[in-house]
Amino acid sequence: MTAEASGGFCPVGADSLLGISRQQTNPARWNGADWDEFSAALHAGGVELRQNIAARGAFATDAGGTAYGLPHGVVLARSSTQVASLLRTAQRYRVPVTVRGGGLTTEGESVAYGGVLLDMTGMSRVLRVDPVALTVRTEGGIFWHSLAEELRRHDMDYLSAPLNLTSSVGGTLGVGGIDVNSARLGCSADQALALQVVTPTGEIVECSDSQNSALFQRVILGYGQFGVITEATLKIRRYTPLRMHYFYYDSLRSAVLDMQMLDRHDASDYSGILTMMDCAVNLLVAFDSDQREAAFFADWQPKLRGHGEAAFALCMLRHYALRPWKLAEAWFLFQRKRQLFPEFRRSEYLRSGLMHDRTVVFSRAVWKFWGSKQMVIPDLATSVDKFVTAVERGNAVCRKYFPHYTLYCVGIKLNPAHQAHYEMSCIPPDAEGWAYGCEFEPMMENQVYSRDYLQSFKNEIYDIGVELGGSYYRFGGMMKGYIRRVFGDAVVNRHLQMKQQADPGMILNREVIF
Repeated sequence: MTAEASGGFCPVGADSLLGISRQQTNPARWNGADWDEFSAALHAGGVELRQNIAARGAFATDAGGTAYGLPHGVVLARSSTQVASLLRTAQRYRVPVTVRGGGLTTEGESVAYGGVLLDMTGMSRVLRVDPVALTVRTEGGIFWHSLAEELRRHDMDYLSAPLNLTSSVGGTLGVGGIDVNSARLGCSADQALALQVVTPTGEIVECSDSQNSALFQRVILGYGQFGVITEATLKIRRYTPLRMHYFYYDSLRSAVLDMQMLDRHDASDYSGILTMMDCAVNLLVAFDSDQREAAFFADWQPKLRGHGEAAFALCMLRHYALRPWKLAEAWFLFQRKRQLFPEFRRSEYLRSGLMHDRTVVFSRAVWKFWGSKQMVIPDLATSVDKFVTAVERGNAVCRKYFPHYTLYCVGIKLNPAHQAHYEMSCIPPDAEGWAYGCEFEPMMENQVYSRDYLQSFKNEIYDIGVELGGSYYRFGGMMKGYIRRVFGDAVVNRHLQMKQQADPGMILNREVIF
């Protein structure tokens, strides 16, 4: 069904809004009823509310740079009791509260369209590190790179974190969080043992799979709908540097199948795919120990269809020598490699072939080379058997819309004990053993695209997920229109009913999912 057939002609993407009516990216701005009474009540309760334009304007957009809005006021989180007071008052006056951590959303989920913006970065302390129990207790507003720095002082490390470590811990636990070791250790949310949550009605609740389990299961991977994570107890591990190896492919399908083979046989400690172009696909594998690395090279490296760097360079020379009309493409690849690869091999972090601080390396590279004025990262998550098809089809959509783009693919080991956490989440309903995710990220290269153009692109990616019965990492903006198509009315209505019971005023992170 085209946009014309669904009731509205779109001059930018007339034939790309397939299967659904055109959706509104931003919700309507809250009309501000009872704002003065609300702000007075907050002040009386000792909660500081910043209403000057400088404070509000600092949160006008998110990392995506395509959605804009202004809150009526900003509250910097200081404690769970302060957050609880804010939410109780917001319920009383029906004032929406939008929670923001690192602000790395790309579809406006952490942008407030009126009401209160709750900035969680004021709660960024590590409360307790237990090297014996291998746990850490931390406040929810801390960024992962700050948590990693504190853990390093105790010779410890996190298990699985999002690739971009300027994400907050609390925000990540609400959406999943994937890393190049997720194929062995699961997503970031799987590392949470217990949470302190402030409910939408202002109760402070400690919860886990054994204590207040219903709340825990809804908050984990719950997209911020059922509470604000103010503290989290996470599993950690001993710190080890890692050794990274790269294998290069001119076939996306071959690279994905090889990655899945390594995951299936637990052949590496880290694995993931990062593409530069269709004909330049990088499979990275890394190891925490010499023993695991030696076993890989003895048993699995010979089975890979990829090449080392030197051999792949020769393949590329041959490829472009036979295709001189594609020399501009070859030049782009050369420039990309020349700029990107030194970031993974900086002497500050790489010594004797060992990467001593992947937290800085990965975050620096991600934001330096993929960040832009605008950023859209539609994604797909599928079961193992559907993943190659999803990636190839999504890659074709990227090629249609943008001259340059990258794909980031990674596996997610599923924990059978966490099945209740995965319902209506980024984990596909039919996934067993592993789920696989791919992010499709255009490289904007200082170009500015219209929101209609970007919406058309995202819709075509999301439609693939609907057709394959997959899921997505995040909901919001255009994504909201896909929820019922992905999970069905029965599941969505049940979660909506739980949301209405937990949040009578529907104030917390409104319009993100419901």
